[in-house]
Amino acid sequence: MATSEQVAAPLLWPIEARLAALLPDLLVFRKPRGSEPELATAQGVLLGVHVTGFTALMDRFSLTCKSERDMDKLAHIFSYYISDIVEHVLCFGGDILNITGNVLLALWTVEQNQLSDIITLVAKCSLEIQEKFGIYHTKEGQDLQLKIGLSAGRISQVIVGDEQRQYLLVIGRDVDDVQLAQRFAQANEIVLSWNCWKLCEQYMFEVEIMREDEAVKLRDMRIIDPFDFDEHFDKCLDYLPHYRTSADTLRTALELDPDSALEQTLRKHIMKNLLKKIDEGQPMEYISEFRTVTMVLVSLEFHKTAWMLHLCHLIQEAALYISTVIEKGGGQLSRIFMFEKGCMFLCVFGLPGDKKPDECAHALKSSFSIFSFCWENLAETKLVSISITNGPVFCGMVGAVARHEYTVIGPKVSLVARMITAYPGLVSCDEVTYLRSMLPAYNFKKLPEKMMKNISNPGKMYEYLGHRRCIMFGKRHLARERNKNHLLLDREKELEAFQMAQQRCLHQKKGQAVLYEGGKGYGKSQLLAEINFLAQKEGYRVLPLKLKEADSTQCFYAVQTLMAIFFEIDTCPAYNRQECLRKQLQGMVQEPLHCLFNDLFFVKFPLSFEVSHMDDLARQKKVKACFFQVLQKAVRETPLIFLIDEAQYMDAASWEFWGTLLSSVPIIMVMTLTLPFTLCGWAQHFLQSPQAILVPISKLAATSLLRMACWELGVVSIPQELQIYLLHRCFGNPLYCEVLCQDLLSKDILLFRDLQKEEEENSKWESLSATAMKSTMYSISPATSEEDQELYVCTVKDDVNLDTVLLPPLLKEIAVNQLDQLSPEEQLLVKCAAVIGHSIHVDLLQHLLPGWDENKLLQVLRALVDMHVLRWFTQSQELPAEPILEPSSIEIIKQTKEKEKSDPGFPLRLQKELSLPQTELLEFGVPLLREAAWELWPKAQQIALHLECACFLQDLACRCGSCHGGDFVSFHRFAICPTKSSSGTSRFCSYKDTGSVLTQVITEKLQLPSPQGSFQFQTKPSRSQEVFTSEHCRTEEEFLDQVNRKLAQGSPERDVLTTKPCHCEEILKLVLSPLTQHCLIIGETTCAFYYLLEAAAASLDLSDNYMAFFYLRKASSLLGQRSAFSFLKKHKVKICQFEEAAFCSLRSEVCFNMGQITLAKKLARQALRLLKRNFPCTWFGVLFQTFLEKYWHSWSLNQPPNNPSENKKKLAILQQRVHCLSLLWQLYNLEATASSRRFACLATLMQKNSAEEFANEAQVVSAYVALSQFSQNVGDREKWLHCEQMAIQKSSLCWFSREGLLATAQLMQALAYTKLCLGHLDFSIKLGFQAHEICRHLKKPALENLVLSVLFRSAFLKKKFDLCVHVLESQWALISQGHDVLGLACFYSACLDLLLYGKGLLCRPFGECLRFIQHYEHSCVLTSQSNVMLGVHSSLAMWFAQGSQWNLFEHHFSKARQLVKRTNASLFGSHGFVRFLECHVLMLQKRPEGLFMRIPPETHSHTLKYFKEFFSRCVTCPVYHQWVSELKASVMRYGKRESMSMTNIIGPFDTCFTRIWIEGDFPEEDISFEGNLGIQRFDRVADVKENKDEEEIQECIC
Repeated sequence: MATSEQVAAPLLWPIEARLAALLPDLLVFRKPRGSEPELATAQGVLLGVHVTGFTALMDRFSLTCKSERDMDKLAHIFSYYISDIVEHVLCFGGDILNITGNVLLALWTVEQNQLSDIITLVAKCSLEIQEKFGIYHTKEGQDLQLKIGLSAGRISQVIVGDEQRQYLLVIGRDVDDVQLAQRFAQANEIVLSWNCWKLCEQYMFEVEIMREDEAVKLRDMRIIDPFDFDEHFDKCLDYLPHYRTSADTLRTALELDPDSALEQTLRKHIMKNLLKKIDEGQPMEYISEFRTVTMVLVSLEFHKTAWMLHLCHLIQEAALYISTVIEKGGGQLSRIFMFEKGCMFLCVFGLPGDKKPDECAHALKSSFSIFSFCWENLAETKLVSISITNGPVFCGMVGAVARHEYTVIGPKVSLVARMITAYPGLVSCDEVTYLRSMLPAYNFKKLPEKMMKNISNPGKMYEYLGHRRCIMFGKRHLARERNKNHLLLDREKELEAFQMAQQRCLHQKKGQAVLYEGGKGYGKSQLLAEINFLAQKEGYRVLPLKLKEADSTQCFYAVQTLMAIFFEIDTCPAYNRQECLRKQLQGMVQEPLHCLFNDLFFVKFPLSFEVSHMDDLARQKKVKACFFQVLQKAVRETPLIFLIDEAQYMDAASWEFWGTLLSSVPIIMVMTLTLPFTLCGWAQHFLQSPQAILVPISKLAATSLLRMACWELGVVSIPQELQIYLLHRCFGNPLYCEVLCQDLLSKDILLFRDLQKEEEENSKWESLSATAMKSTMYSISPATSEEDQELYVCTVKDDVNLDTVLLPPLLKEIAVNQLDQLSPEEQLLVKCAAVIGHSIHVDLLQHLLPGWDENKLLQVLRALVDMHVLRWFTQSQELPAEPILEPSSIEIIKQTKEKEKSDPGFPLRLQKELSLPQTELLEFGVPLLREAAWELWPKAQQIALHLECACFLQDLACRCGSCHGGDFVSFHRFAICPTKSSSGTSRFCSYKDTGSVLTQVITEKLQLPSPQGSFQFQTKPSRSQEVFTSEHCRTEEEFLDQVNRKLAQGSPERDVLTTKPCHCEEILKLVLSPLTQHCLIIGETTCAFYYLLEAAAASLDLSDNYMAFFYLRKASSLLGQRSAFSFLKKHKVKICQFEEAAFCSLRSEVCFNMGQITLAKKLARQALRLLKRNFPCTWFGVLFQTFLEKYWHSWSLNQPPNNPSENKKKLAILQQRVHCLSLLWQLYNLEATASSRRFACLATLMQKNSAEEFANEAQVVSAYVALSQFSQNVGDREKWLHCEQMAIQKSSLCWFSREGLLATAQLMQALAYTKLCLGHLDFSIKLGFQAHEICRHLKKPALENLVLSVLFRSAFLKKKFDLCVHVLESQWALISQGHDVLGLACFYSACLDLLLYGKGLLCRPFGECLRFIQHYEHSCVLTSQSNVMLGVHSSLAMWFAQGSQWNLFEHHFSKARQLVKRTNASLFGSHGFVRFLECHVLMLQKRPEGLFMRIPPETHSHTLKYFKEFFSRCVTCPVYHQWVSELKASVMRYGKRESMSMTNIIGPFDTCFTRIWIEGDFPEEDISFEGNLGIQRFDRVADVKENKDEEEIQECIC
């Protein structure tokens, strides 16, 4: 249905009413008659309404449309327009006979003496229709207008067809008259036929005689007293026995009692596929679809001398033949309609449930068969014309609820009608049909171009000449050519099978055959191209051939063509073919036998005496023997390989020949078979022979598919949303990937950026797409290995929603073919599931399926799962696993259905087996099926279904139960103002403002989340909490003892850590992400913006920065472009100030993670301003604000704490303030200037104060941890340890919420960090393992990565290298999933340390580390991280020094020297400084040798200045002090010439500091409090000694 409110039939209608709504009263109340066509006559008045401008409107769409979505607009306009006219006619008692194209025909059947009254009634109806609906303005600029014709008199009706399918025809002179009157009428005119004029009350009409004895134009009606039209209307109702009797319905036919005989009669007049859906109980609005079909219009023009009854018999005969032929080809005879000179038959291929792969070829062949039959068997036929078109159309219901018809609407429908007139007497087709038929070109003839009314560009036209045999050979080519720049992916096993066949052929001296089978698009042709290349490279002679479906009907065709290629006569001119063949046969076949090849190779050798005495069988045997002889001799000189693509189309005789050949001649045959296929007996015998091996071709792995996509797009990496787009649609199919990539390029929705171009900080959020892309890459795989090749990455344009990008026509046809193999109920379920998304919730699915109970739903689901159309979703399936679907999916579908038919007990057993698995989620198991099924829905129905999905998911859009619910943007729902919902969806054109109805429904049903019934904020601690919090911790020992006791308790709280893992990641993927799509599709932008913020916050919570950027970019597009002037700023979406602040805060965090420091600061400041908390920009402002913060803090401590339950909005604001201030201090902490330190110090102070105002212990603990970390970074040892102690004391309540647990993990990480800096390495390792376990449970990758970095550094300094390797392996598994460039830089820095000092242990090869740094050292992410990059460049310099590559040493050392001034006292900064000092000492020692050309010379006094700077800066990192002191001593000894002689230095690692490292002269640890830890779960870690073996270390990690 094109409209939901106008054509939505009630679900409770009986089946008779649903059938009657599709048919006229003339059929519903008709008396039963015989099977033979019989004329029935009656008196009546006919009304014909012709919608003009509709064809021109369709032409406008055909010129501008790029997809079937424009067909939606077209059908939408027509359905709304015609439905009002239909209802108006029904109100006047008319019977709608049919709606054909843009013409409506209605009938009033009465007695002859009542005609004049009824003509007056119909005339009044016509005038009102013209007055109300005469002109309809569309936004496309093409007006729709009406031309109305009236006729009256004797109407004949006849039913043609058989017992299965019947058609009603209304014929006679008065039917021709109404068509003639329509042609006479201009737009907005009403014309009466001459007979109608003679029969009416002429004094009542104002008319204009148009043509004498032909037509009269009606201008108006004269209302003369005492005439009253209401009385006249009541009088006419007495003449209409079937006029409605109640106000609830417009037709009496819809209120009939159930009648099985009537139902069987009515069913004959409705198409089979529509009947199936009605029987299934599908609502009428679910039946309409947009799909590509092939239309065949057959026009029969009869001689005027034909009698009426004889004419009916001719139509009957033609209808029976046409319907039989069309149905064999997979089509249906849709309708028959009469015109002045004859009749037309509209046939449609590809209607729902009827889609076949070769529908264009079937349509052409069926049309030619009909054409021949009509000319040869219908005696009175004057002219037969057939036209065929293929294209997208609307297939569905048009009209009102009480009376509607199933029809097709689209530009190609108009074109097929115009072609009948333009090319009479021919079987003509458009260019699309010609190309998609894949029939040989010699079966067609190009037709001259002709002008067609209201069609500006009809395109090329062809005449179909029928199937003809052309004297020619097949072509020596393969479907694909080898691309030297694209490697063959994931085909090692398949190539190995070919190589093994080569070996067997060589050793056994027998032929070998390798047959590759796989679905369409699996890369079989590309595999053949690769084999062709490899074989020719090895000296084989390769003979390739690609077969087509038509080749299977030609006997011996494959052998004939391949031998023609072998003799090299396939490409020579026909006049020289015989001579070429004679030369080839000379010496191998006796000359008298040459004539055997005359018919086979189209030559004319003289017939010899020997051959003339052979019968046909003997000649065939002799030809085969000659071929064996020729090939046997040829293979001795050069080995032969035959390549046959699409071998399932090979004829039986050829299969027999090849089978015999393999047993005697050592050749190799390589064939491909496309599933599903049906092979002949000889082919099956061939497959079972010992020389043949069948090799299935598997799908590409996900990584290989993405690599292929990069090659197709010419880039080295693609964004994450594009990866998901391709993986969800391709399922490992290379063809699908190739076509989708080409489609993306053709639609110009991708942007390409130079990867090697040095990044600069952007000042605008809108220009960050490429930066975001580069910040997430971790693998570089260019298509070619050229050194100077330019490397590109691509991004998706901001205004593009990939989920709504329509499939290319080729892929949609493939998917729709698969969909139509399903039963109607299975199709409906798949279509509803497609609306839900890739992950389908069973409850939501049942909610969308009207009238389905649970048993029916589960039965259909089980059938679809068995056919691999759907599969149950498992948590481990993040991306489509392979292989999921066998290529022969359609065969599985058919086998399942055959099992149901053959086994009568199957349904009963199935019902017993029905049960849901543990998960209630499903996902699609067939590629493209979800996208194709979604595109079939009309737009209005799509919106209605997406609205239901959004309302269902809305209640699930919160944190998981393990996180105690709540919003991802803290207290989001409490903070939003009660803004009015956005305008929603408005229809593009509407009569009587019909679009407002759905908008009102959306506004009422889909509202922003309400605080009522949401999560509860805990304000009072429980009794157990009070007992626990009474024991305040004062030292690390007490804190860890407290943690240990909580882990050992058997309390419900322990379940938070052990039995309730976090499911927020699943909620993001299965709820929030689909919910944003539903809101965007229905046009509810306010809700969409709300959930986009939630999704972005959830992504950041899960450390997926790119997806957070993706959601925020969508949110930005909703708000629109910002104005250059702030006072002109106006958002397209109305949002409250808090949401704008949250939007800025989230963008600031994303920019921070992308290295966009300046923009991140700007956005964080902007967010704080929106939150009424300004952050100063000048040093004076910092001083003043610092004073206020200290005063405010001391004053606020005396104020009574706020009750959090009183003002949730304030809590939301405070939470956002804390978050923004935390970002700000981290941003300023990246800069080592005094000014930045002041700003960072103020931010930490403001964060602490805001957290205390928040009255949330977890926030306070996090604030003190942040302040402690900042103090350590700036070298303030006293404040560092004090803040850490305060955090420990405030950590009492942290175990009673997930937020608190996270704060505990942060505190434990901070303590591990502190103990590492202080040199307590064993203690740091224990804390690290404890924090890692909590982080892993909480699913906090960023914090877990930080914990692992600290754990690695502790183990590394402790020289536990095996433990280091295990930690790095865990870190790699964590980081590689998140594609985090900064995390990878830290990881590779650790790898370099292990390579340099790890006694030969290797985690990742050095080349990989170096390539990463080379590609990303200029990225904004790493340029902002001076601490990390100092260590990286220093380690690289040391590595190159080890290999005496002094130029590279200088390069990286100079970069490290530039970074020293920009680092701080953090662990990474101190570590990098130490590595830099090592390089400096080494350079000082090597300087006399003159190795350094680009580095300015420095004396040992300059070096000592760096040591002095280290001790003054890194006072809070004493773990390195003794090491650096030894280095400094070596420099001083060198300066006094007391160190070793420089001439004795052999390598760069013979220095003193290297011996210090190897010997392990480190400061002894202060383990004064290790004995009091009492951590039983980690007692193995506590006893770790330096000589622990690998097994014990593994136990610690597990």
